[in-house]
Amino acid sequence: MTHADDTTTAPAKTPAKDPWELPDVSGLVVGVLGGTGDQGRGLAYRLARAGQQVVIGSRSAERAQTAAAELGLGVEGADNAECARRSDIVIVAVPWDGHAKTLESLREELAGKLVVDCVNPLGFDKQGTYALTPEEGSAAQQAAALLPGSRVTAAFHHLSAVLLQDPEVDQIDTDVMVLGEVRADTDIVQALAARIPGMRGVFAGRLRNAHQVESLVANLISVNRRYKAHAGLRLTDV
Repeated sequence: MTHADDTTTAPAKTPAKDPWELPDVSGLVVGVLGGTGDQGRGLAYRLARAGQQVVIGSRSAERAQTAAAELGLGVEGADNAECARRSDIVIVAVPWDGHAKTLESLREELAGKLVVDCVNPLGFDKQGTYALTPEEGSAAQQAAALLPGSRVTAAFHHLSAVLLQDPEVDQIDTDVMVLGEVRADTDIVQALAARIPGMRGVFAGRLRNAHQVESLVANLISVNRRYKAHAGLRLTDV
């Protein structure tokens, strides 16, 4: 015999999280390793211009401080280790040739940090630019292997350094593909990208899918040379 109070009610389903509901990252300190190079300097400038606290890192503290003074906007300069220690989020924008060595030397300082790798492994010959395939699969996967104590993501690969550094350009209309293993981390990186006017961060998969994202830069370089442009990416229907 069944009694009315024997029946159980299925728990209500939790509503799906809005993928565009992103955290407030305005109070986080952003470090840029390789911040004296064109890409790193451009990202530092855009984020600082958006109100983010930015620390530029370089092998030479003096070089970093000089670059920071040129940018203004409250940007500070330090050697790479100090930059990593002082930052909540660390963007890796070093040349591919120095990628592994730089990260290996900063393993301790980057432990517990959210690391955003934007390095593109590329080769160059008489036919132009072409993608390289690191032993680990991608620059981002190499970073994850070298930094087991860090939360590694990948983003900011397809941005024009020329546009990033141009003070006459008020907004950069492009999407930023963000990859990572933990959604909370990729949400933070998406939110950071959205701090830059015109820019939007879009989740694009796990780190194992970083190779084709990094490699696409070789195609964009060909586009830019052919059309004398500073091409970026826009993803449709999202």
